[in-house]
Amino acid sequence: MIVETDSLSGFCFGVRNAVEIAEKALRAGEEIYCLGLIVHNEAEISRLVALGLKMIDHEQLERLKNSRLLIRAHGEPPETYRIAERNNITIIDATCPIVKKLQARIRKTWLESRENGGQVVIYGKPGHAEVIGLLGHINNDGILVSGPDDLSGIDFTRPVMLFSQTTMSVQEYGRIAQLIRDNITECGITDPDKSLKVHNTICAQVSGRESQLRTFARKHDIIIFVSGKYSSNGKLLYSVCKSANPDSWFVSSPGEIERSWFEGKKSA
Repeated sequence: MIVETDSLSGFCFGVRNAVEIAEKALRAGEEIYCLGLIVHNEAEISRLVALGLKMIDHEQLERLKNSRLLIRAHGEPPETYRIAERNNITIIDATCPIVKKLQARIRKTWLESRENGGQVVIYGKPGHAEVIGLLGHINNDGILVSGPDDLSGIDFTRPVMLFSQTTMSVQEYGRIAQLIRDNITECGITDPDKSLKVHNTICAQVSGRESQLRTFARKHDIIIFVSGKYSSNGKLLYSVCKSANPDSWFVSSPGEIERSWFEGKKSA
């Protein structure tokens, strides 16, 4: 059987950067706490924990004192930094530069939108760390939509500033934008593009992967997609593979691979 590894596979830049920062500090003998999972990959988490990385949640953060805390690539709301300052915690900020730029951009837009009655709408996953951080930067004064059913929370007679979580599907984001545009038109507004501002905030590394990944999936008999079970990016890219090649399988460890999948197959 011919086996090929996708040349662009692996962690995104933001996650790689956070892992490298954590590993460098740990190998220097520092005691490092990480707020949430540094990466949604069970094998990598186990490796970093073995090096000494300590994972904590936001409830534990309230009790943490005089320590060093890593902010992972997903970013955090301003409240996390306030707690750290109050508890004499040194922040090691590994927020992805793309996410950090989005945090500043969405806050600036939110401040400006209040002058004309506008609304900030975020297309993303409820409870996702990046989304929690984005909402925190606008005092939670935003409308979160994860699909068409959530659009009822938008007042289509008022200006809409639309943003996306960085790891969402480009196609689905476009569909949400069009549905909002259609609803604005139904309200009698003849030029919906004056009322809707769509911000291109999906990471280019994610958006650019979809087309390439479809081509890769189609050229093989079977696809073994390796990702952490809880990775939003992994789930999105796996769905791209599955749509292009129904014989695609999602695994997180070698033990999950089944020999029967490869019967009659010539390339993977």
